[in-house]
Amino acid sequence: MDFGVVLQTNPPARDVINRAVAAEGLGFDYVWTFDSHVLWQEPFVIFSQILDRTERLIVGPMVTNPGTRDWTVLASLFATLKDMYGPRLVCGMGRGDSALRYIGRTPTTLETTATATRVIKDLVAGRTVTYNDKELTIPWISEEWDLPVWMAAYGPKALASTGTHYDGYILQLGDPQIVEWTVGVVREAAAAAGRDPDSLTICVAAPAYVGDDLAHQRDQVRWFGGMVGNHVADLVNRYGATSTAVPQALTDYIKAREGYDYDHHGKAGNPSTDFVPDEIIERFCLLGPVESHLERLRELADLGVDQFAIYLMHDQMDETLSAYGTQVIPAFKAATRT
Repeated sequence: MDFGVVLQTNPPARDVINRAVAAEGLGFDYVWTFDSHVLWQEPFVIFSQILDRTERLIVGPMVTNPGTRDWTVLASLFATLKDMYGPRLVCGMGRGDSALRYIGRTPTTLETTATATRVIKDLVAGRTVTYNDKELTIPWISEEWDLPVWMAAYGPKALASTGTHYDGYILQLGDPQIVEWTVGVVREAAAAAGRDPDSLTICVAAPAYVGDDLAHQRDQVRWFGGMVGNHVADLVNRYGATSTAVPQALTDYIKAREGYDYDHHGKAGNPSTDFVPDEIIERFCLLGPVESHLERLRELADLGVDQFAIYLMHDQMDETLSAYGTQVIPAFKAATRT
C-alpha cells in the first residue's frame, strides 16, 4: 500500500511546500492538495515548487473539476508540469463541490466530467481532440503520456461512472464497511464496461491523528463528518433517505444536519458539524494510538485499497506526519513483507 498526505494550500505557501518535502523524507509516496481556488491558494503554482524540491513524490489535486478551469487549461497545466518534472503527477477529479458552489455555480454533471476527463487525457498525451467544434492538439508535447485520473465518488451513479471511465477511485472516508460497498460497485461497473476491475487504483483518504486523547482527536476532525455529510445530503436528496441504492451506514448520521458553511470547509471547529456523532468520526477517520491505525490499515489493505492518504488538518499535523513516517508506515510495511 502507498501512503499519501492531503494538505490545504493555506498561506504561507512555503509551509505547504516544506511539509510536502518532509513527507517525502518520511516515506510518503503522494502529496495531494485541496483545489478550491477562492477558499485556498492556487495549488498548481505550489505543485511546481513541491516537484522542484522533491525527487520521487507524486503530486496532484484532491480534487479538481472541469468547471473552474477550461479543460484545455487543465490539460496544459498537467502537461507543463510533466514536461518540467517528469510523470510525477496524478489528477484527482470531481464534479466541483466547494470550488463551484462557493462562487455561486452548480457542480458539473457526471457526463460532462467524464467527457472532460477524456479530452484532458488525450490532450496531455499529445493526441488531437475535438473541442468546441474545433480540432485541437497541444503542439509542444513531444511524447505520449497517460495522465492517471482518479474520480472521487460516493453515490451509485458516480461510482458506476468511475468504474467505466477512470483510472482510479478516491473514497474520502475510512470506514471499511463503506469501502467494501463502494469499491464493489466501482469494480462491477468496470467489468460491465469490459475493463479489468483490478486495473483501477483504489485510494482511501481520511483524517488521521495519532495519540491517546480520543475525545480531543474526535473534536479536531469532526469537520470531516460535516464535509462528507454535505455530499451525502446530495445523495439523500437524489435517491431518498430510505433508498437501498445507498447503504444506511452512509446516510443515517445526516438526519440532524441543518446546513453547511463553506467558509469553514475542511477546518477544525467547523460550526456546521455539531450534528456529527462520535461514532461516525471513529468510523470515518483513523484515530488513537499507532496500533489502532495499523489495525484499520490492515482492514483497508485486505479490501484492496492501494493507497491511504491522510487528511492533515488538525492541531497536531507535524506530529502525526512524523508518527506515520517513523512508526506507522515502517510497521505496516514490515508486517506486509512477512
